[in-house]
Amino acid sequence: MPQRTFDLLPRFVDKFGWKDCIFAGKVNGQWVKIDGNRFLERVNRISMGMMKLGVQKGDRVAIVSNSCPQWNMVDFAVQQIGAIVVPVYPTLSQHDFEYIFHHSEPKIIFVEGPVIYRKIKDVLEHVDAMVYTFNQVMGIKLLKEVIEEGFSGLDLRRELRQIESEISPDDVATIIYTSGTLGTPKGVMLTHRNLMSNCQHYAPHYPIEPTQNAISYLPLSHILERSVQYSHVYLGVSTYYVENIGTIMRDVADIKPEHFSTVPRVLEKAYVAIMRKGEKLTGFKKKTFNWAFALAEKYDETGRNNSIFYRWKLGLARILVFDEVKKSFGGNLRFFISGGASIQPRLVRTFAAMGMPVSEGYGLTETSPVVCTNSPATGVMKAGTVGVPCANLEVKTDPETGEILVKGPSVMKGYYKDEEQTRLAIDENGFFHTGDKGEFDEDGLLKITGRIKEIFKDSMGKYISPALIENKFAESVWFNNMMVVGENQKFAAALIVPNFEYLKQWCKEQNIEYKTDAEMVKNKSVVAAIRKEVEAYNKFFGDYEQIKRFELMDHEWTIDDGEITPSMKIRRKVIAEHYKDSIDRLFAE
Repeated sequence: MPQRTFDLLPRFVDKFGWKDCIFAGKVNGQWVKIDGNRFLERVNRISMGMMKLGVQKGDRVAIVSNSCPQWNMVDFAVQQIGAIVVPVYPTLSQHDFEYIFHHSEPKIIFVEGPVIYRKIKDVLEHVDAMVYTFNQVMGIKLLKEVIEEGFSGLDLRRELRQIESEISPDDVATIIYTSGTLGTPKGVMLTHRNLMSNCQHYAPHYPIEPTQNAISYLPLSHILERSVQYSHVYLGVSTYYVENIGTIMRDVADIKPEHFSTVPRVLEKAYVAIMRKGEKLTGFKKKTFNWAFALAEKYDETGRNNSIFYRWKLGLARILVFDEVKKSFGGNLRFFISGGASIQPRLVRTFAAMGMPVSEGYGLTETSPVVCTNSPATGVMKAGTVGVPCANLEVKTDPETGEILVKGPSVMKGYYKDEEQTRLAIDENGFFHTGDKGEFDEDGLLKITGRIKEIFKDSMGKYISPALIENKFAESVWFNNMMVVGENQKFAAALIVPNFEYLKQWCKEQNIEYKTDAEMVKNKSVVAAIRKEVEAYNKFFGDYEQIKRFELMDHEWTIDDGEITPSMKIRRKVIAEHYKDSIDRLFAE
């Protein structure tokens, strides 16, 4: 197993050199594939170009870009000269850009192109760093010039090999800034050993072969997608980056991938789109469609309770309905990897019944990231859980608080420039305190039950876990997002963002004219339907945990407004500030 991230590339060339693609992106609507040899040569040239620019071991190099092959090139090139990659979400706020650049002090900042450059131009003017772009921006140097620098003058290949030989697996490879849901972002220092150990121990859970292709649309700024790409290089999989979020299904149909990583929100939208198509059918086709999906929702993804008769009916449903649905995902899809948030068990069962199982996992930036995962390769799958721990980790729950604790080679080196927070996060026995609550079920699979720091008391002294309630409500097609409130109050209440796509479909079925989102959340029939759904989910909780009042939001919470993180987690403090009046109304007498 490679001990350092950049060791993956010569290994790919040696084992999978017959492949015509390691990474591919779209240029002017056409796929441009890069084979392993050419990719490695460009990485080496970028490394030598940066060496000529004065980048040395330990220097930080930031990348602000959407996912593309150039992102990967710079990532490997920086790390093989001992420098440290600082990935930055292109969607961050100005304040977060300023903080990360000033805290990490990058020597070079690579920016994707004109759109992102314009967004951060004012910030860059106050940062002492060289700036290069992947795509042309007037007056700014291109990555191409760094590559040309690597070709020109003295060839530094021998010096590059010498530097590589001195890089330890325990050297820091990257600093990734957390999304800061509870405060200022922290720079998570991950070593080469952290990243490669994680890659080695979660990759075997997926039935992946070197003949396969994968689509990628999630940001490489997030450790999950970046780790997935390392695994692809390790396993010989070709990765194709979608043109943009709106072209996912078109690109999927084009590439016909065997798998790809995603987030629950995208699967929810895909499910709604499938159901909408079903609504347009008539007669026998519509009855067959509804029968097949009703059958799918009863599927037991563990395989224990699917009778022979049920499996026979499911086989028929696949022939009559689901095989056609699979074609919209390219026809070759074998599984999804889902992370970032909890996914509705109903969706897990339905997609598994269609022959496209969803492998839900759990992890954090601080754990490189995967701690647990459901395993399509071994058949260990269960909706409502995040699977079994990776073999390289010791995972347990605190007997008093229920907090999930993790120990092993995937756990971060620490927080950059913050020894105090590092000591708070990693105890004297080497266990990282995740801040998440969980429990293992009878089969040894982990269930996430809430967040330690987000628990609050009501006015009667009862403890309430907002995340536990929110995750349960997320199973409903009615809700896109919600935040439970009620600290020191007599009861629990919630701000709810409806699933507007589903709401439009429901209104159409009820012959209710859909005007604007803002008008519909005040519609008496809509409010009554959502209240009924709230009451149905309240039954899963004790009286003091039940949502007694709620207010419907007339728009989705956004990254730009700072209300959710790039990994789609809600920022409670920001939302509480933005909707203070709404929260006050919930508890007004």
